[in-house]
Amino acid sequence: MEPMETTVTDERQERIRKRAHAIWEQAGRPDGAHQQHWDQAAGEIDSEDSKPKAKSVPKKPAATKGSKPKKAST
Repeated sequence: MEPMETTVTDERQERIRKRAHAIWEQAGRPDGAHQQHWDQAAGEIDSEDSKPKAKSVPKKPAATKGSKPKKAST
């Protein structure tokens, strides 16, 4: 079984690779800019990973049309 750290590193490398490729394509596929694209992608991925994760708040069920609100007991 692989250590967890290796898997996280592999996933990060793959995310950086995909982002660097997208940056390269957006730049018009220039020759000789591999390192700059890789560094930019790594910075973006690291920035994303360092942002605090937003907690998901469960949505309240929507009131159905025609339903009457319940009266409070007195």
